[in-house]
This record gives sequence, C-alpha cells and structure tokens, in this order.
Amino acid sequence: MSSSDDREVAAKWDANAARWADDVRAGHDRFRDLFTFPRFLEFLPALRGRSVIDLGCGEGLNTRRFARHGMRMTGVDVSAQMIDLARNEELREPLGIRYEVESSAQLGLFADNSFDAAVSTMALMDTPDLPAVIRATFRVLRHGGGFFFSVMHPCFATRGSDWAKDEHGRISGRLVGNYWEDDPYVEEWGFSDGAPPFSIRYFPYRLEEYINRLCDAGFRIERIHEPRPDESLVKAHPEWSFIARVREHTPFVLFVAARKP
Repeated sequence: MSSSDDREVAAKWDANAARWADDVRAGHDRFRDLFTFPRFLEFLPALRGRSVIDLGCGEGLNTRRFARHGMRMTGVDVSAQMIDLARNEELREPLGIRYEVESSAQLGLFADNSFDAAVSTMALMDTPDLPAVIRATFRVLRHGGGFFFSVMHPCFATRGSDWAKDEHGRISGRLVGNYWEDDPYVEEWGFSDGAPPFSIRYFPYRLEEYINRLCDAGFRIERIHEPRPDESLVKAHPEWSFIARVREHTPFVLFVAARKP
C-alpha cells in the first residue's frame, strides 16, 4: 500500500461522509439494519466488558451498536470527515467510545497487545493493503484475542456481477464477473433508486487471500459463515426483492472468525 492509496480511499469517503451519515442514520441501509448486522451479532462470541477495536468504523453506527451491547469500543477510520461525524455523535450521546483517524494497516496509535478483540464490518474490501491490516490487527490483539469481520462475498460480489435472468425475465441465479481481477476499481451505487450515487473504491481480494493472509499473520481460523436470510425475513418484507434473491440464489456476505493464539 502506498500513502497515495490510503489518501485516495480517505478522499472518497470524506466526499461521501455527510450524505452517507444522513442515509444510514435514517435507516436507508436496510441490508445492514435488517440482515447483516443482526446476523453478525449472532456470529460474535460474548464480548461484553471487553476492549474492542472497530476497523474502518466510518461514522460509527455499528461502533455505537457494539457499545450498546456492552463492549468497550475504539473506532478507527482513514476518513477524517467520518471520524468527525462519529465524535460529534459521541458528544451528543456519550457511550465511552474513542474515535481516531488512523489507517487500519498501521494502527500506530496503539501499542502491542492493546485489545481483547477486533471487529470490522463490511470494510476490508475497501482497504488498499489487506495483509498489512491483518498483521497490524494481530499485533494490537492480546493473546487469545479474536478478529471477527464481515466482507462482501468475494466469490459472488465480483466486479460486474449481476443477477441472471431466464427467458421469461425471472431471476435464475448470479452472473459472476472476472474472479481473478486484481486491479482496484470504482463503483457508484446508492441505497435507493433515483438517489445520487456514492463513489466507492473496491479492492478485489479473493477468498484465498482472506484465509491465507490470516494464516500468514499467525491467526488460527475458527469459523467462517455465509449468512442466508431467513424465510421469515423475506416474508416480512415482500417489497424487498434483493433479500429474496440472496436467500434463493447466492450468499452476498462472508463472516470470518480468527484468533491470536
């Protein structure tokens, strides 16, 4: 990772920050609110009372949710604008969270063996240097500490991937783009049709890279999970076609749990 890579990622999230915070705080990120975050909480072990660092915390929505579940939280992000928004929210509703502008690939503000656990929710596919993030996380965790993260599923959320349709126009599966793609790319998308899109830079890490880089750093992988929406969630939101497609065809998110021996 070059410093220019980190600066480019930070600049894009700085540009997104105000509208992103407005949207997620207004409940527009339904995939997170109704599916990925509740399922990620179920995936985590008991961390109440533990010191936990949140890597790529953004404006802090998930960090605050973790804190409300009793975790002693520190949030880091390369975007100064996002951290400003998170700190302002901490002033408005104090939860004891420390927020710092810091690269997850460095974590230079933190000493070795500083935390009981690390979490990262849907952020590692946005980082320019995954191996450095994993090494830095290993360093700041205490022995026995866990690293728990969620990412877009590297096998099914590739560049150019889309839903496949049959001859009648019905969704029949998932079209996957070039899985071997190595070059970073920018995508634009929004939370709702017609809304101005966000510009987000992605780094196409493959499944083997997530797994092997954890092993290279010294982590012991404990569990992976590909959450599938429950039928009850699909029935409760018949207007939300995306969640039904994920249930019927392919996972869209990958959860990983690893531990520092």
